[in-house]
Amino acid sequence: MKQIKRALISCWDKSGLIEFATLLKSFNVEIISSGGTAKHLIENGFEVTAVSSVTGYPEVLGGRVKTLHPLIHAAILADDTPDHLADLAKLEASPIDLVVVNLYPFVDEAIEKNLPLADAIEYIDIGGPTMLRAAAKNFKQVASIHDPAQYEVCMNVLRENNGALPMAFREECARKVFFYTSWYDGQIQSYFHRQVADAPEFPEYQSYYLEKKQTLRYGENPHQQAAVYQPFRNGDSGLAGLTQLWGKPLSYNNYADVYAAYAIVLPFETPGVAIIKHTNPCGAALSNKNLADAFEKAFRGDSLSAFGGIVACNRTVDRETAEKMSKIFFECIIAPGFDEAAREILQKKKNLRLLELSTDGLSGEHVAVTGIGSTFLLQQEDRILQHRDDWKAVTERQPDDNEWEELTFAWRLVKHVKSNAIIYTRDRELYGVGAGQMSRVDSVNIAQMKAEQAGRKMEGLVMASDAFFPFRDGIDAAAKAGVTAIIQPGGSIRDEEVIAAANEHNISMVFTGIRHFKH
Repeated sequence: MKQIKRALISCWDKSGLIEFATLLKSFNVEIISSGGTAKHLIENGFEVTAVSSVTGYPEVLGGRVKTLHPLIHAAILADDTPDHLADLAKLEASPIDLVVVNLYPFVDEAIEKNLPLADAIEYIDIGGPTMLRAAAKNFKQVASIHDPAQYEVCMNVLRENNGALPMAFREECARKVFFYTSWYDGQIQSYFHRQVADAPEFPEYQSYYLEKKQTLRYGENPHQQAAVYQPFRNGDSGLAGLTQLWGKPLSYNNYADVYAAYAIVLPFETPGVAIIKHTNPCGAALSNKNLADAFEKAFRGDSLSAFGGIVACNRTVDRETAEKMSKIFFECIIAPGFDEAAREILQKKKNLRLLELSTDGLSGEHVAVTGIGSTFLLQQEDRILQHRDDWKAVTERQPDDNEWEELTFAWRLVKHVKSNAIIYTRDRELYGVGAGQMSRVDSVNIAQMKAEQAGRKMEGLVMASDAFFPFRDGIDAAAKAGVTAIIQPGGSIRDEEVIAAANEHNISMVFTGIRHFKH
């Protein structure tokens, strides 16, 4: 236990400070402060020892230097060894037991308001981090509080221990301080990078600061430990911002599948539904009628594989849609919302998870991070959305208006299928998927097989390929499957051979110039 006798308080954010200081006063704690914090405390009736009266020096450089002094830092850093105590005695200084400091709001002011460098640097705190790190280093003697959110817990501990703070609490505070000051410096470094003219998307140094949202039961398999992390102080972004309305906690695989499913449907303006299994779509459809119709079409894409899958909707789930969904076992349903009737229906299924996330919930995701052992790969998210005007029809037969619409749907969908990826669509429905094959023609054949297994009418199909066809065999197979239009990137050394094959089969073919590998 460490009885708190002297506390140094310097806070930009003064919320909750008066209540906290009142408790310190009740334990006869001396409060040392300066500047705006001292003024705030004095105006509220507290006796305050000015930092300048401790150091014997006034603030200088417009307040930039006030606590950077041996009589402050020796009081914070002194251990209880004879040498340290002797040095304090020579300085006629008393130990400081508690440091309560929150820093200049660099993120809120400099970054969020996009201040120019000359103004931003005034929000770089120097003395605050120094005092916090000193207190954290000397946690055996000193407690360090850096966030008003910590006040309530600290006050409860003080009350429970009659004005003292136990070692375990001080050590926990120290861990939080070292993370927080590191994050704070990381935000400054990132800001400085963005000030460089023509700064690259990926700088020389990159830092990610994360906080744990929850520990998962296990990872991809039961023998693997796993946890969910979200960006520190930005926890409402991405999937971290979803609200779970019903069901048991999400698993590692659920998170991966939910992200994959929602990313498919969000770009579409008409009601859309995607059904995911192992991050690949096994059903997807748009409807000009309503969400229930889109779900029905998506489900018949591969009703066998849909069992135990993840469903994503880009509209609020209503009663009619919920009634159709309730007849099948799904792991999760994610949507912008669920009306009251839909929730009542779906919450009868105890093993179903209902997840709510706004339609712009993934809009901030623009960098994908993949860990390969101790190495990290960073890339921009594949968010490019092309349109008809971006593409080139390369065959003798040009796509008709309906085929152009279908090609657009297929192209936006195929990017979400693992490479090598081939999909068949018709009437804005996913008919068949060939995913993750080593040979592209195998993907073509598998997509045909899946469509036939679903009892699809094999004519008038559109085929999308995430990358170019290296040989004409994929085109020949597609023709046999009933494909009349193909969309693919182009760029193969055998493009002319592939185009000739399409012409032989009277298939229209469009080159996008963009590929969509997904590994």
